[in-house]
Amino acid sequence: MSQSGKASIKRGKPSYFMSILGVTLVLLLLGIIGWLVINANKLGDYFKENVEVRAELRGNLNPKDSIFLMEYISTKPYVKTIEFVSKEKAETIFIGDGNKSWDGILDANPLPNTINFKVKRQYMNADSLAAIQADLQSQTYVSEVSYPKALVDNLNKNIKRISIILLAIAIFLAIVVIILIDNTIRLAMFSNRFLIKTMQMVGATRWFIAKPMNTRAVINGAISGVIAVAAVLMVIFIAERILPELKAIHDTTSLILLFSGLFVLGICITLFSTHRSVIKYLRMKLDDLY
Repeated sequence: MSQSGKASIKRGKPSYFMSILGVTLVLLLLGIIGWLVINANKLGDYFKENVEVRAELRGNLNPKDSIFLMEYISTKPYVKTIEFVSKEKAETIFIGDGNKSWDGILDANPLPNTINFKVKRQYMNADSLAAIQADLQSQTYVSEVSYPKALVDNLNKNIKRISIILLAIAIFLAIVVIILIDNTIRLAMFSNRFLIKTMQMVGATRWFIAKPMNTRAVINGAISGVIAVAAVLMVIFIAERILPELKAIHDTTSLILLFSGLFVLGICITLFSTHRSVIKYLRMKLDDLY
């Protein structure tokens, strides 16, 4: 008799393992998509901040004038990095790129002294770059200011398009994930419906019945969140080992926010679904449970 009672109790317990596993898998999927969205945005910023603006200087300026112009450009808020490239250094770069030397053909180095600088991402748009170009070309010591205009236009268009597509995918998957977690929890609670109804029939209050199950839901959600975060970290570690370039766009702050969101989402959705299932079975008639 006692053995049959223990067996019925075991049958009445919900499958916490399957619940945790199911929630972990869907959180892992959402975490990977979130990481891809973060990387797409950071990759776009990385490309933007590696576009170089080139200011060619007039003739052979004396060092004081070159230093003055360098200081003037350096104080501008749009400058990320700046470098002075002399005629000699420009020649070394030119030949290093696989081009032939003009020795024996030309008497003098035709390349100008230049100031090359990279612009911060928030200024990497057509209007800001046009204003920068106009400002520098008005300087006495500058003969020409150039930047890859076609590249900038295509870069901004493609980044905007990719960001919208990834955002749409992320929102869609977030909705799917919430529905999957809800269904997983409801399925796990289905095996506990008779225990819930029995406790109600012997006089237990709604809070008394729901409290331990809600507590267990919070624990399960937290466990799922921690496992999902650890799994996403492992995926990121492996990806960065395979593609070391990803380390250049590694954003710790965004990842912390992503992991916190996964952890909180796991707890909130698990708690909400569990509590809703308990209330649902409390309101149902005994005959409807079969």
